[in-house]
Amino acid sequence: MLFNRHKSTLPTAEEALPGRTERWFHLADRHVVLGTPVETDETTIPEGFEVAVFGLGCFWGAEEIYWQTEGVWSTSVGYAGGHTPHPSYEEVCSGRTGHTEAVRIVFDPTKVAYADLVKTFFEVHDPTQGMRQGNDVGTQYRSAIYTLSDAQAATAEELTRIYGEELARRGLGAITTEIKPAPTYYYAEDNHQQYLAKNPFGYRCHANTGVRFPATA
Repeated sequence: MLFNRHKSTLPTAEEALPGRTERWFHLADRHVVLGTPVETDETTIPEGFEVAVFGLGCFWGAEEIYWQTEGVWSTSVGYAGGHTPHPSYEEVCSGRTGHTEAVRIVFDPTKVAYADLVKTFFEVHDPTQGMRQGNDVGTQYRSAIYTLSDAQAATAEELTRIYGEELARRGLGAITTEIKPAPTYYYAEDNHQQYLAKNPFGYRCHANTGVRFPATA
């Protein structure tokens, strides 16, 4: 039975929840911390800025880390990598959509390089755990880098190789991060956007892992 599916097993497209044809909730116009648009596209993103999408466990803490990063213009949280269109948070947490919790970052590449965002990604979560992050277990917590250009893909692959070698040198596990061209990104409900700014004592699971990139990376 599908309802007995283990939450650490990705559903097929046929097994996934059907979802919706459109978003059913309202998003706030402005980022609570940065004051920039939460929902962004080519009409609102400043010329020359770029977009990055990562999955690194619970998206509340992931977003907080990136909105604090110099050169980041806007952030949002959402769902990516699965099958169900316009899912709800509860549906994603059920393990029946195939999505992972994601953070979408709009950044100024003259102030912060994509490579530095990827390095932060690896250094603040454990990319070796598969369908979990610490005590958070499920497909929605898997590690992912969703690339938006060939240049991003090349950077992600190279830095994954370098970080993987550093983990191996220390006798740690192999990286399980999925690296794929960016799939459709569905914004999460408004109460999840900038959650830790709205709830300062809320749940955080990210921290420096103690494994830094080699100085030459």
